[in-house]
Amino acid sequence: GYLFPETYALPRDATADDLVEAMVAQFERVFDDELRDLAAERDLTVREVVTLASLIQRETGLDEERAIVSAVYNNRLERGMPLQCDPTVIYALQLDGLYDGNLTRDNLQHDSPYNTYRYPGLPPGPIAAPGLGALSAAVDPEDVSYLYFVSRNDGSHEFANTLREHNRNVQRYQVDYFRARRRSQSVERD
Repeated sequence: GYLFPETYALPRDATADDLVEAMVAQFERVFDDELRDLAAERDLTVREVVTLASLIQRETGLDEERAIVSAVYNNRLERGMPLQCDPTVIYALQLDGLYDGNLTRDNLQHDSPYNTYRYPGLPPGPIAAPGLGALSAAVDPEDVSYLYFVSRNDGSHEFANTLREHNRNVQRYQVDYFRARRRSQSVERD
């Protein structure tokens, strides 16, 4: 989480320790006083910010969605709701050598403190190395009331305030989408 993702110019004879040192130093430069002050205003430790930012980083690659995803997680944390972040389950499965590239309903029950379906609050630490956009979003979430989101299968997400709304979105963007895709693939084979 503290190894800042960046392009680094290092000498040819640089060691792994040199790279780690450069990456941590860059994190310290990027996670500046302004971000630290915003974290303090939200009563978040640096570790909590980096952990939350890592979830945001893994959930969306779209700059315009990061602060909204942050808001969803913050809203859920404030209400004591589980985060139910799929990337945390994938991370837990990878740690245990069990991830095969497909996240199943059974996987959501995997016993790991990183599994935010089973354990409330933030996981014990970061699951990825977040960039500046995710770190900023973690300390400055959008002012929205969303509690849910689902992938539209194009890199973006559909957000919802209620479980009923979310279930409709899941039906549309997951169930119906993959059903239609399977039908299309079946027709192509025939």
